[in-house]
Amino acid sequence: MQAVFAHTNIIADDWRKLAKFYIDTFGCEPLPPERNHQGDWIDRVTNMKNVHISGIHLRLPGYVDGPTLEIFSYIQQPVEKENGLPALNKPGLAHIAFLVEDVPFYCNKLLRNGGSKLGEIVEKKIAGAGLLTVVYARDPEGNIIEIQNWK
Repeated sequence: MQAVFAHTNIIADDWRKLAKFYIDTFGCEPLPPERNHQGDWIDRVTNMKNVHISGIHLRLPGYVDGPTLEIFSYIQQPVEKENGLPALNKPGLAHIAFLVEDVPFYCNKLLRNGGSKLGEIVEKKIAGAGLLTVVYARDPEGNIIEIQNWK
């Protein structure tokens, strides 16, 4: 049996606000139902007590039945660390990337929707791969987004 990539999860302070950013900026689509997880089963899965998670999955642009962006919030759940390692309920991830036709257009759209630039838009010829146009930016909660185009 082959493994299939399912989703990337972002833990947000406000999942509704962050989901709206990804919907408005990149055209992600809500994939109901909204999730509202609590009870013994989620406590056992997370190895935490009194867990309450809510959020939604977003269909990523370019996919009909593909992987999703899962945006959840832990309700009244303190951020825990175990042995200095990141915890399940700690906000953030390295970055997610969107492949677009027009990097400056999407960068400006990101800025209009509450995001911020992390660096400059750069073009770089990558031997054997083509011309990369790329910028790193942040969503409204500070998570890093790479906006890229290859020619």
